[in-house]
Amino acid sequence: MARMVIVGAAQLGPIQRTDDRGRVVRRMLELLHQAKQHGCNLVVFPELALTTFFPRWWMEDQGEIDSFFETSMPSNETAPLFEAAKQANIGFYLGFAEKTRTGGRARRFNASILVAPDGAIVGRYRKIHLPGHGEHEPWRAFQHLEKRYFEVGDLGWGVWRTMGGLFGMCICNDRRWPETYRVMGLQGVEMVLVGYNTPRHNPPSPEHDRLSEFHNQLVMQSGAYQNGAWVVGVAKCGIEEGCELIGASSIIAPSGQVVAQALTQDDELVVARCDLDLGRSYKENIFNFAVHRQPEHYRLIVERKGAVEPR
Repeated sequence: MARMVIVGAAQLGPIQRTDDRGRVVRRMLELLHQAKQHGCNLVVFPELALTTFFPRWWMEDQGEIDSFFETSMPSNETAPLFEAAKQANIGFYLGFAEKTRTGGRARRFNASILVAPDGAIVGRYRKIHLPGHGEHEPWRAFQHLEKRYFEVGDLGWGVWRTMGGLFGMCICNDRRWPETYRVMGLQGVEMVLVGYNTPRHNPPSPEHDRLSEFHNQLVMQSGAYQNGAWVVGVAKCGIEEGCELIGASSIIAPSGQVVAQALTQDDELVVARCDLDLGRSYKENIFNFAVHRQPEHYRLIVERKGAVEPR
């Protein structure tokens, strides 16, 4: 018998700096309401879903920086989302900027949580592949200061048993790295949830701009196929503070095929019925890791960080 999860990819249009969290949550509640009407079991929201993408600005006032972070989850502003999802018996993925304290010091991460239909947080992830730069580069049309505002995630890529399947999470730039999917694949992941905020323009390499959507699809489709898992990629997109973010939120099958995709650059719900058993034939045959992997030949992957050319 098929293990079916009806997934809603809840794409968000732009969030401007003046948009408070209450307004954003109301938009998310509308998408959740639509998801309920479609019978969704799971809704996936984007990366940094509660605020504008603040790493585009150089800021020195720590109070100003911290205004974009959440110190608890649920918070007062997000409590209505948790309650509405619980009432609708819908699980969800939510990306946000997390501020926590460890060993008496503040720590800041680009984070996401997986919330079960009963409202309990069952999984937490902190972004590992931080793109961009950490120093002030005013020559850019906009900056990408994730390396300044966030620490590298310290939780690894977990996989959680919930909603009748095995679910994993990653965030934005993580989706470009095959190691992301493979670590979860080695835990039997059946569905990978990923939120992203991706500028169309890449200041250091503008020749890539026209390929933004292609590269977005390429990495998620290959990650799905090579690990026999569903991938749900959800954007915050549109013209946000003068910066265009790509959309194309997608639900991708373990075959690598896109089964549903957003058509707009605004708030939009994309729905697909996802059979979690669809990946079984890939896991048992061409990508049967236990039979075909040769990890003794992959040591260079973990022993070397940067490329070194042969002599």
